[in-house]
Amino acid sequence: MNQPIDEFSLISNYFKELTGQQDVAVGIGDDAAIIDIKADKQIAVATDTLVASVHFPNDATAEQIATRALCVNLSDMAAMGATPKWFTLALTMPKELACSEWLQGFSQGLARVAKQNNVSLIGGDTTAGPLSISITVLGETAVGCGLCRNGAKPDDIIYVSGTLGDGAAALYQLQHRDLAQNNRLTERFYQPQPQIELGLGLVNYASACIDISDGLVADLNHLCKASAVSASIKSQLIPIHSDIKQAYSEHSKQWALTGGDDYQLCFTVPAIVQGNFEHWVRSKNFDVTAIGRMAALDHNQNYLEIDNQVSSITAGGYTHFT
Repeated sequence: MNQPIDEFSLISNYFKELTGQQDVAVGIGDDAAIIDIKADKQIAVATDTLVASVHFPNDATAEQIATRALCVNLSDMAAMGATPKWFTLALTMPKELACSEWLQGFSQGLARVAKQNNVSLIGGDTTAGPLSISITVLGETAVGCGLCRNGAKPDDIIYVSGTLGDGAAALYQLQHRDLAQNNRLTERFYQPQPQIELGLGLVNYASACIDISDGLVADLNHLCKASAVSASIKSQLIPIHSDIKQAYSEHSKQWALTGGDDYQLCFTVPAIVQGNFEHWVRSKNFDVTAIGRMAALDHNQNYLEIDNQVSSITAGGYTHFT
């Protein structure tokens, strides 16, 4: 039988080894971390909280929960064109999970993603309560080079990375146990691949960027509103994986538009650099697709058209508290 563990032993046994040495002057074990900052860099900071039964199913394994929590946060670094460097973890869990088996799985999942992305755990907190995970990721960008949502201009080309609708299809699959399990979708849900390398390169080409967490419609609307422009996209251009089209043909387009949980990038590229951008994309073998174009706002401030039909700014997408 697993025995409960006290907070300090928990940190020492399962998390202290996740502190790397990259620019960390003081890591886990003190009242605060101290990190070394280069003079020509700025710090990008992003925080996300994942709550049991809201952001992951109650029967998810500890390792699945950990990988999803860190990957979701790293996606924000990709959208900002930042190199992720450090993260903090605030872990709240029921007392029955404060045992070696669960914590071992959780720390292994966290360590795997941290190693893949060369990020170091530098601190945090552990408390007893309903299961939730809050991660703050800190990354570096060159001064003045961070990607933001507010730089898009009329005539910019709208792109997305990867395939969309995977997150919603994966959640549907997890909720319907009688369906044949698609391992690709399960992996996409619990370990979405943050587009770090793409985001770093987009600094040289893109005018605006956002990660697709709440759904393409909702997140593209956020980008349009921040940039004070409108977008026109063609639904038939949106990349959807063939296995979703085949298995869920009646849902696939709507999931790609509004499903969320894809953690791909949506970004805009000025038409004048489109040729150079696509040459670079081919040289790096990135998977990106042009799906539309930006335009000036009309007098009604309609931010998004899909197949020449106006879409409400509140259409689709995940929102808390509603």
